[in-house]
Amino acid sequence: MLGFKAANTPIELVKRSEEENVAADKDRYQSLVGKLIYLTHTRPDIGFAVSMVSHSMSNPTETDMRNVNRILQYLKGTLSRGLYLQKNSNRGIGVYTNSDWAGCLSNRKSTTRYCTFVCGNMVTWRSKKQSLVASNAEAEFKVMAYGIWEGIWLKRMLNEIRIPTNYTMRIL
Repeated sequence: MLGFKAANTPIELVKRSEEENVAADKDRYQSLVGKLIYLTHTRPDIGFAVSMVSHSMSNPTETDMRNVNRILQYLKGTLSRGLYLQKNSNRGIGVYTNSDWAGCLSNRKSTTRYCTFVCGNMVTWRSKKQSLVASNAEAEFKVMAYGIWEGIWLKRMLNEIRIPTNYTMRIL
């Protein structure tokens, strides 16, 4: 990877053509994707790309291997990025939610995304395709409900381990 040029994005969505179904080295592919899955704990920015390449674990092609290499190129150019936890006087819980409307081109389903912050540090995040096709308003209400559930769960968990959370939860 030393000779590779850094990439600006972790994945480039390209439709697979029929001639690109040449099998890749399965052991190497699974090893690299496994390491990338582990890395997503501190690099949520590659989560979507890693989930896309992990779909081909049982039968990877050269196109899939190129996608894994693209993620590695992106990581090479973004070594200073990651999650940093720092001490903060803010004791509140913040939830950021977002949804795209019919973002999946194949079935028009929306993608739900949210992340939660405790004491100013991101502690949980999620991105998931919604199970049903929804209007824009329905998609936004669903993602807000998921975010509120996550925030309530975090508040209860913190109270259970005796960390006071008397502050109002912020939903953005």
